[in-house]
Amino acid sequence: MIQKKICLLGGFGVGKTSLVSRFVHSMFSDKYLTTIGVKIEKKSVDVHEMRVELVIWDIYGHDDFQKLRVSYLRGASGYLLVADGTRRETLDTAFEVQRIAEQAVGRVPFILAINKADLRAQWEIDDAALTALTAAGWRVVQTSAKNGDMVETAFATLAGRMVEAVS
Repeated sequence: MIQKKICLLGGFGVGKTSLVSRFVHSMFSDKYLTTIGVKIEKKSVDVHEMRVELVIWDIYGHDDFQKLRVSYLRGASGYLLVADGTRRETLDTAFEVQRIAEQAVGRVPFILAINKADLRAQWEIDDAALTALTAAGWRVVQTSAKNGDMVETAFATLAGRMVEAVS
């Protein structure tokens, strides 16, 4: 078994903690709890006939008042960048956080999760923006922590990319 550290990064209130809770515990809560600092969870997945233990760092939201602490990123093999589909500004925050993360840990694998797919009718992030991201080489997954859509896929795809990056 190999161990890989991944970080969940993004703006305030985009659903990072909810995605981790759905992935690790198969649970969702409507109660909003602000992450203070970092919360660490673990879950093992199978990737290319190999057992990988993901050490998941759920890092507090980046906003005008709280900036991403670069020290939390040290040792990360990849990260899940999260934006809230119902708030366009969270995509801009994701771009800023991605730039910071790349400066801190280099070009490690990452996936952009546009969360709250269950509220697709209320999205402010349109298909043109998603197409542009994909055309720029970003791997984009539309997730819903509430109903579980594509959550496993997002984490499994990231785990696969991290293992392939080492091969």
